[in-house]
Amino acid sequence: MAASVLPTDWIKNWEKSGKNDFVFCTTDLQTALYELCWNVVQGSLKVDVAASLLADVMVSVRPVWPSYLCPVLTRCFNLDPNRVLDIILEVYECRSDQDEFFIPLIKSYMCEHQTLCHILGFKFKFHQEPNGETPSSLYHVAAALLQHNLIALEDLYVHLLPQDSAIVEEHKREILEAKQIARKLTMVVVPSEKSEDKEKDKEKEEEKSEKPPDNQKLGLLEALLRIGDWHHAQNIMEQMPAYYATSHKAIAIALCQLLHLILEPLYRRAGVPKGAKASLLKPLRNKQAPAPVETFEDLSKDVFTMLGYLGPHLSHDPILFAKIVRLGKSFMKEYQSESKQDTKDKLDSLLSCFLSVSDQVLLPSLTLMECNACMSEELWGFFKLFPYQHRYRLYGQWKNETYSNHPLLVKVKAQTVDRAKYIMKRLTKENVKPSGRQIGKLSHSNPTILFDYILSQIQWYDNLITPVVDSLKYLTSLNYDVLAYCIIEALANPEKEKMKHDDTTISSWLQSLASLCGAVFRKYPIELAGILQYVTNQLKAGKSFDLLILKEVVQKMAGIEITDEMTVEQLEAMTGGEQLKAEGGYFGQIRNTKKSSQRLKDALLDHELALPLCLLMAQQRNGVVFSEGGEKHLKLVGKLYDQCHDTLVQFGGFLASNLSTEDYIKRVPSVDILCNQFHTPHDAAFFLSRPMYAHQILSKYDELKKAEKGNRQQQKVHKYISACEQVMAPVHEAVVSLHPPKVWDDIRPQFYATFWSLTMYDLAVPHNAYDREVNKLKLQIKAIDENAEMPLNKKKKEKERCTALQDKLQEEEKKQLEHVQRVLHRLKLEKDNWLLAKSTKNETITKFLQLCLFPRCVFSAIDAVYCARFVELVHQQKTPNFCTLLCYDRVFSDIIYTVASCTENESRRYGRFLCCMLETVTRWHSDKAIYEKECGNYPGFLTIFRASGFDGGNKADQLDYENFRHVVHKWHYKLTKASVHCLETGEYTHIRNILIVLTKILPYYPKVLNLGQALECRVHKICQEEKEKRPDLYALAMGYSGQLKSRKVHMVPENEFHHKEPVNITTPGGLQNGPGNSSKPAAAAASTTSKNEEGTAEDAGEFLFNQVNAIRHSQSIFTPAHLHAYSQ
Repeated sequence: MAASVLPTDWIKNWEKSGKNDFVFCTTDLQTALYELCWNVVQGSLKVDVAASLLADVMVSVRPVWPSYLCPVLTRCFNLDPNRVLDIILEVYECRSDQDEFFIPLIKSYMCEHQTLCHILGFKFKFHQEPNGETPSSLYHVAAALLQHNLIALEDLYVHLLPQDSAIVEEHKREILEAKQIARKLTMVVVPSEKSEDKEKDKEKEEEKSEKPPDNQKLGLLEALLRIGDWHHAQNIMEQMPAYYATSHKAIAIALCQLLHLILEPLYRRAGVPKGAKASLLKPLRNKQAPAPVETFEDLSKDVFTMLGYLGPHLSHDPILFAKIVRLGKSFMKEYQSESKQDTKDKLDSLLSCFLSVSDQVLLPSLTLMECNACMSEELWGFFKLFPYQHRYRLYGQWKNETYSNHPLLVKVKAQTVDRAKYIMKRLTKENVKPSGRQIGKLSHSNPTILFDYILSQIQWYDNLITPVVDSLKYLTSLNYDVLAYCIIEALANPEKEKMKHDDTTISSWLQSLASLCGAVFRKYPIELAGILQYVTNQLKAGKSFDLLILKEVVQKMAGIEITDEMTVEQLEAMTGGEQLKAEGGYFGQIRNTKKSSQRLKDALLDHELALPLCLLMAQQRNGVVFSEGGEKHLKLVGKLYDQCHDTLVQFGGFLASNLSTEDYIKRVPSVDILCNQFHTPHDAAFFLSRPMYAHQILSKYDELKKAEKGNRQQQKVHKYISACEQVMAPVHEAVVSLHPPKVWDDIRPQFYATFWSLTMYDLAVPHNAYDREVNKLKLQIKAIDENAEMPLNKKKKEKERCTALQDKLQEEEKKQLEHVQRVLHRLKLEKDNWLLAKSTKNETITKFLQLCLFPRCVFSAIDAVYCARFVELVHQQKTPNFCTLLCYDRVFSDIIYTVASCTENESRRYGRFLCCMLETVTRWHSDKAIYEKECGNYPGFLTIFRASGFDGGNKADQLDYENFRHVVHKWHYKLTKASVHCLETGEYTHIRNILIVLTKILPYYPKVLNLGQALECRVHKICQEEKEKRPDLYALAMGYSGQLKSRKVHMVPENEFHHKEPVNITTPGGLQNGPGNSSKPAAAAASTTSKNEEGTAEDAGEFLFNQVNAIRHSQSIFTPAHLHAYSQ
């Protein structure tokens, strides 16, 4: 062709004649161009062929080409200017990659923008025929013209189809269809309807498979994004519904490619992981494109906006997803390391932007990525740098709002629920592994929907808890965090009632979720801060139901059980060291809790929740009764109180055994601050402070031992006593403010603090428990040796484990023995200053019972045993001014009010306390030699005291063995009278509590046959009365009745229990105390009390002696008439 042979040196500058005609200086070039253009005009040469010919010389003539081509076409060939423009656009469309040539050419044409827009619009209309397809080159031409401002978007937009109203209608239709699909997936459909629905769905799919009409607006949008014209692209997307444009894959990918180019410099600097090699991206040659970002501040210009328009469709480009996440991770590290407040304030706005991107883009995009566990882990690397409050807010938005924002997400949600139903229907203990893998795959993309359904099933079927927990081992770290949020949301559901319909028990769904919490948080590395803060917030709001969760979490993670149904062996083991407790103190052996208890401890300390939880639980105990109780059933109030108290004991035990001395002392204030400032009940305050005192004494003791080297036992004891004095002196001063000054007239602060600061570990060594556990280990070693099937390496490991445990237990026993000896020596030195008794012995015992014994004996099972043993210890130490007889008499004489005021668990502890007290009394009662040895010359058994105090006394003042047996019989009688009274009241709590107490004291009461018969008759009547009305009372009564009958063989007639014949003993006077003269003991008691208050008359010991004399002279406490009355 002519143009293809033209040499470059032929082309010269244009020359202008006076007639405004343009000619070539070289005739050959002019002729060649003329022939080329003429052939195009005549139609004998196709435009695309002519364009290719022109392209051959375009490179060499580009600087001057636009300046003479248009005049040649218009002037030399007399073409219409619009036709020329049309030809130029046609040629441009054919060579759409030559923007640098055609844009200046069109600019030089100097036509009106409206004209160019109309011509371009006519080209778009030409392709708007049915089944027409607009070529991508035309979109590119339009986009380039828009980018260079040669046409206006609003002028071109009106020429494009479909209309905006049609787009909105299409979007609404898609949402409606998605909701219909979701509704079908959640409906229960019979098989015949299923086949019909499938046929309809097939028809709809066939209709959809037909070619959709061409959307020119989206085509133009894609072209704009590909050339980097974000300004015009944004204007188009603003005209459409949210995420409508990017729901088309081509547009989403184009926007992702643009973001890749913009983010490249910043990602290279701050986002590339160490050791990673990424391919380089060529920047856009277009100068009008958005500038690449260099710093995090630059992201707020366009990048965050682009991501906002992209939304969930970032899922089309996982690589860009990873880049955004890594940039977020890098920003968070920079944000956390920034110390300057001014800079941090600027970064706060960026932080909010990253949170918005996480909410609107990252999480929805993860939903649309199928089973991409890598992206889930990548996202967790970013999210874990947020506080859990931010993360949970994101999960809440993701679960409750995101899925309704887009039709595609609506479908995904429905499909996830459908798949979750399929998996859960087939989940059993036998197929945990394959089901767990399916759950794992489903959870990578849609954890919130999956867990919501799983939790709903667990709330109905608690037998799913174990298989579900086992099947969760294939989750990612992000999924575990989402699970924690979903559990909290399920617990906080306001539509769920936390009580059953009978208003007497906690709902089963709450119990199921609590069990799941304990199991899941123990087995998997889930952050605990959220669930702990939730429980704390509930307590602050005065709600104690959710303490069940904390109880389960501590029990499963730390292995600390709280139960009042301990056996005697377990209780004995609980009085030893930590190793003995772990081996013999719990129902299940505590193994593999080291890591989980460490995680729980770290969560409590990192978020400063340890002390607040303790204080809130201690305060909430009374809140349950006076605030939260309200109109609730008394049975439920008692259960909530017990739950609150038990969780406090359990949680305090966990802190004491897991926190270091420094951590514990730093967090727990002194007892006076706890009581006076935080209004903590005294028993709870000392419970929290007790470990601190033990830690401090041991630390001070070790310090003194190191300072003065001496191995003699006497020196060690003196150092220990010195350490106790230094540590406890401030405590003695602190407790003075807890009670009125009058209290300290009888009880010294030292005695009060000593009682509350010691434990059973300090008073006695459970040698039997240690021997029992050591023997168990020896038997295990023997069994291992005899097991021929066990591999040798496993056999060796097991034997080493058992031997190590055995050594630990023996070492612990030795250590406790030395400790107990030091404590007893210390108490021996202190006892003379314990009780002042400035008023009367009766008052002293009253204060001891009121301020020490009763509050602590119902605190825990161990404390119940401790209280009984402490009374025995005070007696054995021959403590001045302590009347053992009076103390026991006050404990046994009238238990009605105490029993009636107890909760169910407190009545178990009170029964255990009475059992231990009765054990001691029964031992003294059983043998005269034992009595003479342990009570004969002890000041606690003086029968007459004077106000002037104890001055040595003589044998006549001591209560002899036979009279002591009368006193014991009187106590048994009092217990029987109180028990029968409680059983006859008809009150639920009275009957329940006394039956619990009677069951606990059964080994030592009743011992007298006629008293046992009276109880049996009354309990039998309860069984008859309550069988239909109150089944729980019926069960308790039947249980006690059966045990009582089995104990009949151990009962003795009254004359064997004590001799009723008169005994020659000088008494201050006799008082009748029989059933025929029931008012006299009360009168005598009142008389004695008035004398005691005067402080110069005989004290309560004389009263006791009178009571003994009355019993001696009475006939029989229970005559047949009385038995008949009790049986009615």
